[in-house]
Amino acid sequence: MALANLAKDPYSIIITGVGGQGNVLASRILGSMLVNKGYFVTIGETFGASQRGGSVMSHLRVSGQSCWSPQIPVGTADVIASLEPIEAVRVLADYGNPSVRVLTNTRPIYPVNVIKGETTYPALDELKASIRSLVPGALFIDATEEAIKLGDAIFANIIMLGALHGMHILPLERADFAQTIAERVKKDKVAINMQAFDIGAALIAA
Repeated sequence: MALANLAKDPYSIIITGVGGQGNVLASRILGSMLVNKGYFVTIGETFGASQRGGSVMSHLRVSGQSCWSPQIPVGTADVIASLEPIEAVRVLADYGNPSVRVLTNTRPIYPVNVIKGETTYPALDELKASIRSLVPGALFIDATEEAIKLGDAIFANIIMLGALHGMHILPLERADFAQTIAERVKKDKVAINMQAFDIGAALIAA
């Protein structure tokens, strides 16, 4: 089956953030959704110096024809979804290109050297300007704020998946997420994950 609904084959997606944000889980859920649709998906992950607070990046290569190396070549990402704004800038520096699509959560997570006062974290407006200078159509949402309203900031990763769905760049439906999340969480947690997914899609629609 060819990837008729994607811009090219393979299609390269990066989900990035810092340790503890759940972006590895998000990449596994997205990968499972695509596999359930019949696509070949390979996932590669890189981790920073610490499990919690270090940079974490997941590469997904999606194809309708064959398996590809999980490592996305420099400068060739098709989609970058970042759960932390400065991580979006870092990933864009290596994997960005004129046609990449970017979705960024606006809530920062300050690294230890910022907390200790050894350096400063850029203002959000500066980060947005940097990202938009590279990708004018970049999208920004406060997924963390919406997740906190649901009761736990960790739902930001699911909200980001819903926002990706709302961008209409992947051959996936809401029902595909419903199927996959039901396979991964306890039955009593399905409804709130569906709510988080729908919030993400609604943020993009707005």
